[in-house]
Amino acid sequence: MSIGEAVRERILELCHDREISINRLSNMSGVTQSTVNNIVSGRNNSATISTIKKLCDGLGITVEEFFASELFRGLEQEIK
Repeated sequence: MSIGEAVRERILELCHDREISINRLSNMSGVTQSTVNNIVSGRNNSATISTIKKLCDGLGITVEEFFASELFRGLEQEIK
């Protein structure tokens, strides 16, 4: 799994756990809906840490909590 895929899965997981839509997450975080849609659809595989931080703020979690998931363990090497 790549980092982009892991970020996408983590966002979807957090939205599912909180029973919120991508649109709601966008409103809560101040990140445009098109940006969030591009991340979760896979069109954007390189979300910035700034965007992830805003999403975390909207979800009421820390960046550390966002990345404290099994999804981020054993990621494939990005530089080949």
